[in-house]
Amino acid sequence: FQPLMPDLHYYYIVELSFYWSLMFSQFIDIKRKDFGIMFTHHIVTVTLITFSYVTNLTRVGTLTLCLHDAADVVLEAAKMANYCKCQKLSDLLFLTFAIVFIVSRLGIYPLWILNTTLFELYEALGNFPALWVFNMLLVILQILHCFWSYLIIKAAYKAISKGKVAKDDRSDIESSSDEEETVPRSKTPHSTITTNGTSGANGTNGYLTGGTCSEEH
Repeated sequence: FQPLMPDLHYYYIVELSFYWSLMFSQFIDIKRKDFGIMFTHHIVTVTLITFSYVTNLTRVGTLTLCLHDAADVVLEAAKMANYCKCQKLSDLLFLTFAIVFIVSRLGIYPLWILNTTLFELYEALGNFPALWVFNMLLVILQILHCFWSYLIIKAAYKAISKGKVAKDDRSDIESSSDEEETVPRSKTPHSTITTNGTSGANGTNGYLTGGTCSEEH
């Protein structure tokens, strides 16, 4: 029974377009082991955003979106640090993401959001069919949160025990940089010709004079 403010309207439009794009880009992105679970998450999220907008339950919808965005921002920052080879920064951001994810999605989300929609909303508005659909989708999100929390805690444990964040357990291939790191050094041209880029019979300061240099470049 509350009017939809323009800023909430545009927030919904941006979030809905974002999750629609994720749903389609997932088919052309790197294949992950949780492809089906992630696809289910996107379908549930798009349905929830649309459903809450149509039924004017935008306050609870906005709070749910904010909780999800809080952890996602830190995760994307950790990925960028990893791709830039800033390992220590990436580890710190990942551990920060793990804390934010667990607190927001295993703490605030069930104790605040689900408690409101499952109990307080029923007392305020009474029973209506759309409420059951709404709560069912929110509970499915919580189940997915528990699954991902297990993977995050597992990765965080490896980060603490081994000193760095391990490869994403969900991925068969994380990125091209991971493939490059797995190539044995003995197969690289520089390993048999130069030493530390400064010595060797065929090179000076890392620049080769033979045909291998032109092929490499």
